[in-house]
Amino acid sequence: MAFGGFEQNNQQPMSEINTTPMVDVMLVLLIIFMITAPLMTQSIQVNLPAAEGTPTQEKPEIIQLQISAEGALSWNHNTLDESTLKQYLQEAGKQQPQPEIHVFADEAVRYESVAKVMAQARDAGVTQLGFVMGAGDKGE
Repeated sequence: MAFGGFEQNNQQPMSEINTTPMVDVMLVLLIIFMITAPLMTQSIQVNLPAAEGTPTQEKPEIIQLQISAEGALSWNHNTLDESTLKQYLQEAGKQQPQPEIHVFADEAVRYESVAKVMAQARDAGVTQLGFVMGAGDKGE
């Protein structure tokens, strides 16, 4: 037998590889390929639709808005006051595509200052507002 028999006195492991299952699988694959190979020579005409590529959107401008610990504001490293910030936010809200505004708030800044900036951005129609955390250089 291929498995070494059922005798009790034969305690040695079988040292031969049983190749019968591998040969069976190979014969089945050979038959499948012999049947399907003639079918591959026939061609079928298929009318595929023409593909149209969509233009990629350009990346929006990134604006850095810094809020210092004292509540002082700067827009792309240019110091400004709250009324000027409101104008800048309104201009940014009207642009298409809208610029991304990255807010760099000092860790000691009062939440009230950050909340005012968020409210002004919302009122101006800015939808791309994000907070940058843990930036060691605070956006500079």
